[in-house]
Amino acid sequence: MRAFAELLDRLSLTSSRNAKLTMVRDYLRDTPDPDRGWALAALTGDLSFDAAKPAFIRKAVEARMDPQLFWWSYDYVGDLAEAVSLVWPARPGANREPELSEVIEALRTASRGEVQTLIEGWLDAMREPRERWALLKLMTGALRVGMTARLAKRAAAEMGGVDPAEIEELWHALEAPYEDLFAWLEGRSEKPTAEHPARFRPVMLAQAIDEAVDFAKLDPGAYAAEWKWDGIRVQAAHEGGVRRLYTRTGDDISRTFPDVLDALEDEAVIDGELLVIRDGQVAPFADLQQRLNRKTVDAKLMAAFPAAIRAYDILQIGPEDTRSLPFAERRRRLEAFVAKESSPRIDLSPVQPFETWADLAGLRATPPPGDPQIAEGLMLKRWDSEYIAGRPKGPWFKWKRDPFLVDAVLMYAQRGHGKRSSYYSDYTFGVWTQDPAGQRLLTPVGKAYFGFTDEELLQIDKFVRDNTVERFGPVRSVRAEPHHGLVFEVAFEGLQRSARHKSGVAMRFPRINRIRWDKPAGEADELEALERLLTQMEGR
Repeated sequence: MRAFAELLDRLSLTSSRNAKLTMVRDYLRDTPDPDRGWALAALTGDLSFDAAKPAFIRKAVEARMDPQLFWWSYDYVGDLAEAVSLVWPARPGANREPELSEVIEALRTASRGEVQTLIEGWLDAMREPRERWALLKLMTGALRVGMTARLAKRAAAEMGGVDPAEIEELWHALEAPYEDLFAWLEGRSEKPTAEHPARFRPVMLAQAIDEAVDFAKLDPGAYAAEWKWDGIRVQAAHEGGVRRLYTRTGDDISRTFPDVLDALEDEAVIDGELLVIRDGQVAPFADLQQRLNRKTVDAKLMAAFPAAIRAYDILQIGPEDTRSLPFAERRRRLEAFVAKESSPRIDLSPVQPFETWADLAGLRATPPPGDPQIAEGLMLKRWDSEYIAGRPKGPWFKWKRDPFLVDAVLMYAQRGHGKRSSYYSDYTFGVWTQDPAGQRLLTPVGKAYFGFTDEELLQIDKFVRDNTVERFGPVRSVRAEPHHGLVFEVAFEGLQRSARHKSGVAMRFPRINRIRWDKPAGEADELEALERLLTQMEGR
């Protein structure tokens, strides 16, 4: 457990992607089975414990110390695992620090009634706060160490000197603690088989285009253009009578969209965008959100929000793997496949004709007719490109629309997680409106937690602490008046109407574009400006 705790601690304090990659690769190389396999499962999000809940951690610490003292500590630190790890009053005794595999095996079989006793015993046995922190993060599944599942798999690939796509493709056939995977990576056995029905294929990704550099070097006749639809990238697989729907990172979301999978009659694997489509028109992303992250869906919900796939590519037809074919040929086969399926749940992302880059720029500035706000920009794909896992340079580009900008005032701040748990780094901001008496007041329109540097974070954190007017647990209300407040220039991809928000509007992908220390809060934007922008978007 100590080595795993050290790994998590170093990952949480390191911002460099390459440094994180090296840390995990070295850990997997130097740590024996099964601990390294369980660690990899934790880092990829494939490890959870039904009986271990944050409530049991709170009960355990409140049984050992004054509950009010603990809540004051928790309020100051802002992170449950970190607060408990620092204040835990250990009882002396013949305690032995558990191994990582020992903790996991116990949690996998423990009943809810046994969890609190296990937590207390393990915390007593651990000498260092970082070991307790790692244990509690492991239990709750909220590692928050800046490590994506894809990066963890890449570290395993580097350890064995294999292509990361090989691990991605066989991942769903593996089970933690992955001893057969490590045996192959270390040359002790054959590669595990990936031949299981409806497996996930690693996706091909696009590079952001540099308008000033790339267009001068590229031939427009060599590329196809499509809209970049505003849904979620998915892969639908039907093989051997098994149907699966995956996100671009390989998460299985099949049970949330059974209606989409039922429409895939012929055996194939298609790549596309998951959208809500009514009468051939793409609905706003907010409609798709009504279907996402649900364990079950009923007929009423499926009828109200009819999900569908707008197909981009075809990776397999029947037994034939088509990924090595040029995009032009795959596109021809995709068109034939979608026509044969003849389902309202599967349609085709149309190729957009253009001859010059100027033509393409004009197209990018004009959203699809009848479909407001649902195209984020354009995709460019070389007609001769194979379907290559990862983000190869040159074959595919994405050219997103320029973001919208608005000046908004900081209203609330909340502590972050991980290395940001001691800082106010999550910001709710608002724009000006008027109450019935004509009094100016702020109404929240969004929340953002990135887009600023570490140095700027320290400056904002100090502003929050110096200008707090109310406290609500880990959240602070910040002084925000026409003549006193902090203005953010907020970038966002679009607007949509929302009954859940007091302002009536919701932003898509808001982030802090810059901090307007120079601008008086009273000069920030009005809600009317956002409403006019939304009306313009809807009228396109």
